[in-house]
Amino acid sequence: MPPALLFDISQIDLTKVEYDRNAVLEHNPQNFEMQQLDGIVWHSVDPCRIIGFKDVTDNEFWIRGHIPGRPLMPGVIMIEAAAQLASFYVKKIKEAKGFVGFAGIESAKFRQTVVPGQRLYLLGQMTKYTPRMFGCAVQGIVDGNMVFETVVSGIRV
Repeated sequence: MPPALLFDISQIDLTKVEYDRNAVLEHNPQNFEMQQLDGIVWHSVDPCRIIGFKDVTDNEFWIRGHIPGRPLMPGVIMIEAAAQLASFYVKKIKEAKGFVGFAGIESAKFRQTVVPGQRLYLLGQMTKYTPRMFGCAVQGIVDGNMVFETVVSGIRV
C-alpha cells in the first residue's frame, strides 16, 4: 500500500495552470527533449509546497526505444521531472539566483507505470532549504494513483 500523499490536494483545482510551459522555461534551463515539466498548477510558501505536471505524449524522445510496442516512461525521466519541479520552486518561489543543479537522489520507489496519453502530476514538498542546498520530497500521481515517490536534492552553483 502506498504512503499517504505529502499533503491534501482535494481542495486544489488541478486544472488551473499558474505557470505554463513558457513560464517554466523562464526559470528552468531544460528545453526541447529534456523539458519534463509542462506547468505548475499550485504552490504555497509556508509550508513550501508545489504541484506541477507533465503531459506524457506520443512524441516523447524515449517512445521509440523504451519498450517498443509498450512505451513506458522511464523511471529516470520521472526523477528528472521531480528535480525540475524542485528547481522551479527554488528559482521562482524562493528567488534563488544563479544556476541550480541536481545534486542527488536520496530515495526512489516506483509503484506503477506511466504511459503516453497520461498526465503525471508532481506533488513536491521542501524537506530542506539553505541558501546553497535544498531537498524536496516528490510524489508522482496519475489518475489519483501514486506512481512513484522520491526525495531529490539540489545545489546552487
